[in-house]
Amino acid sequence: MVLLKTVGLSWLALCIAVLGVPHEGQSSQSVLQPGVAGFDALDGAVQQGQVYGVGERIESYEVTSVFRIPRHLERKHLFSWFFEARHDPENAPLMLWLNGGPGARTIASGLLFEHGPYSVPVESITMKVNKHSWNEKVNIIYLDQPVGTGYSYGSATTLMLATLAEDVYAFLQLWMHRFPRYAARPFHLAGESWSGHYVPHIAHLIHTSRMRRWSVANGLTDPAAQFETNVEYMCGGAPYPPFRPDDPRCAAWRAATPVCLSLVRSCYKFPSNATCDAATTHCWTVIQGGPLEAAKKNPYDLRKECPEDQAESMCYPEVTAGVAYPNQTSTKLALGVDPGLDFKVTTNYDVNLAFYALGQAMLNSQGCCLRSSTAGSGCLHGVCNYMGIERWMSRLEHDFHAEFDRAPTLSWKMATGEHAGNVRVAGPGAGNVTFVRMFEAGHLAPYDQPEASLDMTTRWIDNRPFFWLCLWSSYARCHKATLLI
Repeated sequence: MVLLKTVGLSWLALCIAVLGVPHEGQSSQSVLQPGVAGFDALDGAVQQGQVYGVGERIESYEVTSVFRIPRHLERKHLFSWFFEARHDPENAPLMLWLNGGPGARTIASGLLFEHGPYSVPVESITMKVNKHSWNEKVNIIYLDQPVGTGYSYGSATTLMLATLAEDVYAFLQLWMHRFPRYAARPFHLAGESWSGHYVPHIAHLIHTSRMRRWSVANGLTDPAAQFETNVEYMCGGAPYPPFRPDDPRCAAWRAATPVCLSLVRSCYKFPSNATCDAATTHCWTVIQGGPLEAAKKNPYDLRKECPEDQAESMCYPEVTAGVAYPNQTSTKLALGVDPGLDFKVTTNYDVNLAFYALGQAMLNSQGCCLRSSTAGSGCLHGVCNYMGIERWMSRLEHDFHAEFDRAPTLSWKMATGEHAGNVRVAGPGAGNVTFVRMFEAGHLAPYDQPEASLDMTTRWIDNRPFFWLCLWSSYARCHKATLLI
């Protein structure tokens, strides 16, 4: 994971992203005002459904909303499902979770498969309680976006990262206007995979509208860093490498990497459909797709096979169940959703391919990062490998760059004593700039390691250290840290 914080704004990346709470000494005054500042032309409206009797009800308060975001002749309806914190909701911070794709359904994956209050088992299309839900200590909004994703729909599509950021910011303003009691809470923006692009763009827009801190985890943020390390990772660098370093195929992929990096940097320098589409076509086909196709493994967890009949569900049958449940008419009626809407498969590939066709995949979203930041990664997947995430984090310019550059890799242990992963930290507490590598976790880390993912998230929210260092100025605070060589 990468955990990033600026002065007042933080983000977390696991192919994950997060906007964080102020650290000690920083103000917690709201930067998301309960209104529609900056969007005066919008006549945002909300269709709201109170959720009762859906599975085993343990949440004290939950609500679904569909906000209409009109702009000119466009009509965009963004669906969200909100869950109050299980503990101390009156004082808990607020989190917005976004899945990636583009076009991946947040409700089916983030909520019902990874870390929501409920999950849907394969054997029955009903919901069961998730004891490792991230709403243990945060009030959390799950948002289907962009338009065409999940329950969100409209007369206009969203195909550019800049427009997506504007839509999500408009949604947040409208949501705060409807639920003003949450507007003054510390705010976290979190997401996964393509949210490595989404979150920096959204965070940058919120920051320019007076939001002060942000964080992101495990996402596609700097494509050059990911493609630069992809062959190294797949050919011996991964914990479960699909190929030996001396495999002839690895030599061919290595030889093709400089061309890929040259095309990506041309896209960075001269962003256009022509330059960025050329980079997308070559890099994704040869450097990313080549090794993943030859490996014949689950690209999201290289330990596992991916049966052909599960390819549509990202190689996880539970994801299919997470789509079947929202598609039931009874579920739609309970959620206040138009029963005529088709939830379809896990990813809307019309949305997905449109973003790629416009070269959005190859943009350098690192340029949207603020003065300090955070990111992280599971270590077992070939989609956003942890080597690339740590590399772009090391290159990121921010107030804590020098400290992060010197930061050693240390052991992160949970309260149980289990060694959950490694971290590099700059800044106090959980860090203003933090890289987290989670062990035995793939692209969908909250599913693979639910307890460790919840531990990571609560440490970040509470600003608690991932380890103790010996502070020689105060022997009473001196604890043992594990240095990993």
